Amino acid sequence: MDNPPRAMAKVSCACGQVAFEAIGAPITSVICYCDDCQEGARQIQSLPHAASVQEPDGGTEYLVYRKDRVTCLRGASLLKTLKLREESATNRVIAVCCHSAMLVNFDDAKHWVDLYRSRCTNDVLPVQMRICTKFKPDGETIPIDVPSSSSYPKSLIVKLILAKMAMLLQR
Repeated sequence: MDNPPRAMAKVSCACGQVAFEAIGAPITSVICYCDDCQEGARQIQSLPHAASVQEPDGGTEYLVYRKDRVTCLRGASLLKTLKLREESATNRVIAVCCHSAMLVNFDDAKHWVDLYRSRCTNDVLPVQMRICTKFKPDGETIPIDVPSSSSYPKSLIVKLILAKMAMLLQR
């Protein structure tokens, strides 16, 4: 009996020189409104020919994956890390060929990466939650299409813990 195909996200830069794939289902799909995501989006979008990664309401959409399930298929030498602050553990990774935002990873022990949903080239998990909405820009209204939280909701924390356990058990 054949194994069913595994879910996969495909992420590519605008010019196609850099590509990632993420195997399996994402941990979750979020829109983040935190100050750092807003500032990171502004910095990336200020690069020449960079595509927008920020929604009109100030949020940035991500697919959250276990880092052991994300692989660079091509163009690793074209990746550059941007940090908002030198001491920050958070890295926004762009493709320098076309200034496409690819993913967010971390220098510390976090076990996940955030793929910029806007770079996905295939259908992926619909957005499941909006997080850190207390940082939304003044005057913006948060849509009520999915659950929203002013910070990091318990449901997100639980999903991250379960993903870590699955990693440790190699599932």
